[in-house]
Amino acid sequence: MLTSLKTTYTDTRASDLAWALGREPLPALAELELRLGGSKVQLRLLGASHQILLEDGTGVCSETVACMAGRSTPLPLGVAEQVGNWDYEFAAHVEHLSEASFAGRAQELLALVADHPYGLAGTFPGSPHAFTAMLAQHREGRTCWRTWHAYPQEGALVTTRTRVSGRVSGRVAAGVGCSGVPAVTGRAGRG
Repeated sequence: MLTSLKTTYTDTRASDLAWALGREPLPALAELELRLGGSKVQLRLLGASHQILLEDGTGVCSETVACMAGRSTPLPLGVAEQVGNWDYEFAAHVEHLSEASFAGRAQELLALVADHPYGLAGTFPGSPHAFTAMLAQHREGRTCWRTWHAYPQEGALVTTRTRVSGRVSGRVAAGVGCSGVPAVTGRAGRG
């Protein structure tokens, strides 16, 4: 699903992004609620980027990547934590592109997410290439999502990848990675 967001572009540089786990739901400009593998997943576009809520019978996992008041910690390259009964893995990658490459990549990513049943993308006013996009999947015991945050004024594309898997008696549940979540081969970061 693709939507035009009615707000000002809050986080205007890739370096403004911060990451947080466990935040309460923030006001969303657009959201998509999904049922994936017995869990409820809420993709939420914020005026300052994204929030994803994963909920099942054991609890809630909340990931926020956004420009957040009082947070000056830069976006981490990687995080692995236990969150309740889940193993949580997060990775981020910042790519700097030429103006022409950036426009092509923006169109490619928006087309990919706009028509995907588990995708949500929003464009911000001022540039058709200023957007936040999210795509989720559940595969063999893991819920995964990828996000893209585009900053055309500096030619920066921030890609994140998250994998959340349930724990069984202190061990990670059997399953493979979520390599099926599209990575726009060789271009949108590590998958």
